[in-house]
Amino acid sequence: MDYETKILPHLGGYGRYNRVVVIFSWFPAFAVTLNLFSGHFFTLIPDTYHCRPDPSLLPSTLLPSNFSEQSYLNLTIPWDGNSGLSHCELFKYPPNVSDLSGKVPRERVSCTRGWEYSTVAGLQSNIVTDQMDGVYILINAWACLLTSAPPLQWDLVCNDYWKIPLQHICFMVGWIVGYIFLGTLCDWLGRQRGFLLSVGLSSLCGVIVCLSRSLVAFLLILLFNAVLVRVCLLSGLELCDPPNRLMVAMVGGFVSVSAELLLPGLAVLCRDWPVLQAVATVPLLLLLSYWCCASVFPESPRWLLATDQIPKAKKSFQEFASRNGVYLQDETFPTVLAELDSTYGEDCRPRFYSVLELRRTRVIWKNCLILSFTLFIGTGIQYCFTRNLLNYSKNFYFTYFLRVITGALACIFICLSVNHFGRRGMLLLSAIITGLSSLLLLALTQCKLTRPTFLTVTVFSVTDLHDGLVLVLSVVGLLFSQALSMLSAFFACEVMPTVVRGGCLGLVLAAGCVGMAASSLMELQSSSGYFLHHVIFASFAVLSVLCIMLLPESKRKSLPDSLKEGESQRRPPLFLSRYRAL
Repeated sequence: MDYETKILPHLGGYGRYNRVVVIFSWFPAFAVTLNLFSGHFFTLIPDTYHCRPDPSLLPSTLLPSNFSEQSYLNLTIPWDGNSGLSHCELFKYPPNVSDLSGKVPRERVSCTRGWEYSTVAGLQSNIVTDQMDGVYILINAWACLLTSAPPLQWDLVCNDYWKIPLQHICFMVGWIVGYIFLGTLCDWLGRQRGFLLSVGLSSLCGVIVCLSRSLVAFLLILLFNAVLVRVCLLSGLELCDPPNRLMVAMVGGFVSVSAELLLPGLAVLCRDWPVLQAVATVPLLLLLSYWCCASVFPESPRWLLATDQIPKAKKSFQEFASRNGVYLQDETFPTVLAELDSTYGEDCRPRFYSVLELRRTRVIWKNCLILSFTLFIGTGIQYCFTRNLLNYSKNFYFTYFLRVITGALACIFICLSVNHFGRRGMLLLSAIITGLSSLLLLALTQCKLTRPTFLTVTVFSVTDLHDGLVLVLSVVGLLFSQALSMLSAFFACEVMPTVVRGGCLGLVLAAGCVGMAASSLMELQSSSGYFLHHVIFASFAVLSVLCIMLLPESKRKSLPDSLKEGESQRRPPLFLSRYRAL
């Protein structure tokens, strides 16, 4: 029984109550974004840092008070070319040297007393540094007294730098498992119960992360928190009619962008990473109010009908109809209920599905695989574009806000174009521009352009033109790669059937997290494989253009509910006029 043509109009359509529920479905996007992107501030390495001077490595006759601060640093810390004071080494002098004016034999040793850091972006301390103040000093001291453990000192620099990308990878692994597991759980338990379970457990883990005192405990709890922070955002789309689905999804995207814009200000106010983690957990705690007021996040009536839960579906239909102002005694509404009884019968039993059902399908599996591939490319290739931006500014905020602004522009681009030109057409255009930008950047960054010797006076030198092209291509590629990611996730919601939509969307989003983890793998190898990474993703972007041609078009079409309807989501013919003529 078709939900959107035969049932939704009799429930008030996209009425007042549906709009209220959709508005409340946007708030989880804000909470999820705060938790996802706060990790950028937790693991940001300070711009400048060096070893803390160790007087035991200096001659016993030397008095530090006889030197200025800068002279003392120059005496104790090696100077590494143009980078300034060494990050990881100290000078060790012979013990009986009295004259330091000549060439004194000295050796380089690793840091012995920790590091001194400059203030990181936004926060005064994060998990990289060991500088703690304010409330967290009291928390850490209290924890040390209870466990007789040493104070928290992580110092994730130099030989321990590899632990930072490891934290990113663990975080992404948690999101991958969470997307798949809780996405499937939403298909088994329903949208409402899956959402409330996710929020409740993730809030608890968010609080525990604030109190973690060892790096291993921090990584394990953060991974578990990432598994549980997966919030079900399917109900909003399942309550809309086709003309409003894009608007609902894109407003959710703008809510996520607003959270990213707010995050640097929160970091400045919070100062310490445990406080920022606590603030990021507060929206999750507020979402627990949905448990007390179930009417703001009801169970999806579309899912109830698709899984043959007819008594619950009837009750949900009556609730939506009454809250939308539909007169229940009108003759049309009892007719709909009677048609339900005749279609499904009295002995109809509920039937639940999982992503394992994809083994028996051809079209659904193909669509899920293609959209997973495009989202993987969209998230993974962004590292190729953001890395080039570091050549223009080392400032963290430059790259951060440029990425957020291009994300907002990608939302605007989708809003203005997708309903007019179609989902598949704009996804194809985004993949083409992303691939071309990546290929051109690959060529420009490998060639060494020099200024011709016969040009004595020029307005724009060849080098300036080269740098300008690299900057423009990086921004354009970043813009359309984010549009590719957003469209892939939205497209997956529209072409996957209701009975497995949660699990299929989880698979697609998990593929996107694999792409995000690829950048952390590059950092783990100190960017030694960056060129190969760029070549692979540029090739994948070109290959995705051919794959997108196999996708269906979902513009202004009803959402598929059953596996049979999902199998009917086939691509339109390539030559439509000739096809009609035949």
